[in-house]
Amino acid sequence: MVGLVVVSHSAKAAEGICEVAAQMASNARIEPAGGDEAGLGTSVDRITAAIEAADDGEGVVVLVDLGSAVMNAELAIEMSEGVEARIADAPVLEAAVNAAVESTSKKATLDSVVAAAEEARDYRKLN
Repeated sequence: MVGLVVVSHSAKAAEGICEVAAQMASNARIEPAGGDEAGLGTSVDRITAAIEAADDGEGVVVLVDLGSAVMNAELAIEMSEGVEARIADAPVLEAAVNAAVESTSKKATLDSVVAAAEEARDYRKLN
């Protein structure tokens, strides 16, 4: 199963996003990677550990919130030896829900999970 990692500057936010996504897809492999040693921020080591924990050999989709989360996720992907991982360019909560649901499909691939996550870019909340 394609794994998911939620990267946020807040540990609570990452855990909460994982919790919401798991409500829609309870069997999904979702790992939070939020905060850093000082509290708010992102940590390459935490992201790397989450990527490795989420991987079962089918790849990992990384969902990020802001700025340095992207940079640190890119570094973590480079450091995760033997893991195929990609960052989805999408809003983190909506993308996490879409990706979690898609990842539980028997036909899910890394590409299909990234595509499902990135579909969330077009969602409108109001008409």
